[in-house]
Amino acid sequence: MGCWWGRGAVLACLLLLRPLPSPCCPAACRCSLGNVDCSEHGLREVPPSLVANTSALWLGYNFITVLGPRSFPPLPGLRVLSLPHNHLRLIHSQALVGLGALLELDLSDNYLTVLSPETFQPLTSLTKLNLGGNRLRQLEPGVLQALPELQALFLQDNPWGCSCSILPLWRWLSHNSDKVREKSLLLCRVPEQLNKYPIMAFGNESFRQCQETPLSAQHYVTFMIIGPFSFVASIFFCTFAGSVVVVYHNLRKEPHVPRRSCI
Repeated sequence: MGCWWGRGAVLACLLLLRPLPSPCCPAACRCSLGNVDCSEHGLREVPPSLVANTSALWLGYNFITVLGPRSFPPLPGLRVLSLPHNHLRLIHSQALVGLGALLELDLSDNYLTVLSPETFQPLTSLTKLNLGGNRLRQLEPGVLQALPELQALFLQDNPWGCSCSILPLWRWLSHNSDKVREKSLLLCRVPEQLNKYPIMAFGNESFRQCQETPLSAQHYVTFMIIGPFSFVASIFFCTFAGSVVVVYHNLRKEPHVPRRSCI
C-alpha cells in the first residue's frame, strides 16, 4: 500500500512539472517552425489564436476588409506580415501595436485610400513596405518619416494625384530614390494632362506655384474669429466717424449772430 502511494505521489509530481502544451495552429492555417500560412482560406479577419512565437504570418488572398485595434495579439517575434490581395480598406491607427519587431510588411493589391502616420509608428524596425496596387492618391509625409529603417518601398500602380498635395511625397522620394522600387511604374493618374507621367521625372520648377507653408488649422480658426470681429469693429468705427463728420458739418452751418454794441 505504501509503495503504491509513493509511486502515485511521484507520478503526480511529474505531471505538475511537465510543461504545458503549446497552443495549436489556427484551424484555417498551416504552421511550421514559427511560419503560419493562412493564405487562400476565405478569411474575413485575422485568426485569433496565433501563437506568440510566430515569426512569419501569411494572410494573402483572403477577404479581410479592416484591421482594427485588436486584430493582432502581441507577437513580439513577428518578422514578416503578408496581406496582399485582400479587400483591405481601412487600417486602424492602433492596428499594428505589438508588432515592433516587424521587418517586412506587404499590403499590396488592396483598396487602401488613406494611411495614418500613427499606424506605422510602432514599426521602428521595418525595412520593407509594399503599398503597390492600392487606391492611394497621396501619402502623408509622416507615414514614411515614421519608418527610420526603411530600405525598400513599393508604391507602383496607385492612382496618384499629381497636384501640390503630392509635393511632400515627391520630396521624400527625391531624397530617398535608392529606396524606391519599381520607379517606372510610379505614375500620375490625375489631372488628365499628366496621366501616366512619371512622378520621379518632376523637378523643383514643377512645384513653383505650390504654397510652401500651408496654413494650419489654428490659423484658420484664428482667421474665422478675427474676420467677424473686424467686420463688426469696422461698422462701429464707420458709424462713429460718420457721426463726428455730421456733427462737425452741422456746427459749421449754424448762423453767426453778431453781438450788439452798447450805445
